[in-house]
Amino acid sequence: MIYKNSKYISNLFNKVSYKYDFFNNLFSLGLHYLWKRKLISLLKPKNGEEWADLCCGTGDMTFLLNELVTPKGKVIGIDISEKLLKVAQKRSNNLGDKIIYWKKKDIFDLDTNSRKFDGICMSYGLRNLRNVEEGIQKVFLLLKDNGRAGFLDFNHSKENSLSSIFQKLYLRFIVVPISGLFNLREEYSYIEKSIEGYPKGAKLIYLAKKIGFREAKYITLFGKQMGIFLLKK
Repeated sequence: MIYKNSKYISNLFNKVSYKYDFFNNLFSLGLHYLWKRKLISLLKPKNGEEWADLCCGTGDMTFLLNELVTPKGKVIGIDISEKLLKVAQKRSNNLGDKIIYWKKKDIFDLDTNSRKFDGICMSYGLRNLRNVEEGIQKVFLLLKDNGRAGFLDFNHSKENSLSSIFQKLYLRFIVVPISGLFNLREEYSYIEKSIEGYPKGAKLIYLAKKIGFREAKYITLFGKQMGIFLLKK
């Protein structure tokens, strides 16, 4: 599928970068901040730990992590989109001595020879990877023993359930038409397609256990519109 191609994803997010934060706030009514804080609170990052925010976008999660792991630890934000990272880097200029490391990289190209991270998080990124199972496997290899990981994304609800119907109507009749006013209809039409190819919560748990994670848990938020996927190695 073309929308699972890394180059397509990179180009898509480069194109939407100038409205990325604006649309995140608009379409979630600002609630995405609460969902991200919820994920961080469940992961419990600690001062002195080393964390990675994969598919970090403009850095919302990276900044939250940085508040908790510094000054003794550090966090690195990694994304495939150069333009999203530029926005993140600009935002980090106001942090003073609280340094955040940024890297432009496809997560599948990250070196796994040293299992270096105490924790990894990803918001609205796992669904966009070329292969979800391979993405979870990559996270497993990047984590230290006893490391934990958390993912926030759209929940793939049961077909024809109320949550599924609402999700599709909202995307088709709110998100896509409004984004179309900014010549981004195709890019935001992609969201529904990507959710269709994203595993449901039970399948994500199965994949994680198969890969070797000791603990895997999936919880839903906001009327089952969003899901948080928690893992411990």
